[in-house]
Amino acid sequence: MNNWFSRFLTSSLGKKLLMALTGLFLILFLVVHLSGNLQLLKNDGGRSFNIYAEFMSTNILIQTISKLNFTFILLHVLLSLYLTIQNRRARGSERYAVTSGKSSIWASRNMGVLGTLVLIFIVVHLRHFYGEMHFGSVPTVNYDGKEVRDLASVVDYWFSKDWYVALYVFSMGALGFHLWHGFVSAFQTLGLNHPKYNGLIFFVGKTFSVVVPALFAWIPIAMYFNI
Repeated sequence: MNNWFSRFLTSSLGKKLLMALTGLFLILFLVVHLSGNLQLLKNDGGRSFNIYAEFMSTNILIQTISKLNFTFILLHVLLSLYLTIQNRRARGSERYAVTSGKSSIWASRNMGVLGTLVLIFIVVHLRHFYGEMHFGSVPTVNYDGKEVRDLASVVDYWFSKDWYVALYVFSMGALGFHLWHGFVSAFQTLGLNHPKYNGLIFFVGKTFSVVVPALFAWIPIAMYFNI
């Protein structure tokens, strides 16, 4: 049984299924992360975001899921690079996604490149926020007698730098292209596509790939220009 499972996970099909499952998990993470980041746009001096960040960083369940998420991100990127290399070696034959020839758009042919760009951004992003939160000297603020870290001030500092805002917006563009192909492809790989629901999956996937990255990108733009 273990040998069968091990062979399955190391097979091409197993890697594609892991790629799809980790991708869907990361899509859910994006929704949660965006809901928290949107707190930054409230005109309350960062209070809502700081309270949200304090809860997320002290809740044991959330922290466990967070560490699992980092593992999934790394696994997803490594699988993406592996499948990209494998696909290029087999150029002219079957591609990674189970799609028709007419849907082989630029994003589907460059998932590995897009994933690598997003990974580079994540590393930079973690250095400036996660690293600062855990290893830096973040000031504190008092809300109703409780001291919490003023992480909103850290965000405000980095979003005041034009190069970082440009990097953030560019990276969200890369994420959008990655999701444009990956969202629908994940459902196809898992065999969840059906003529009755394909239209809805396609609509939700394309809408998600535009709206979510756009909202992420809007946050630093709005803070930089004080909109």
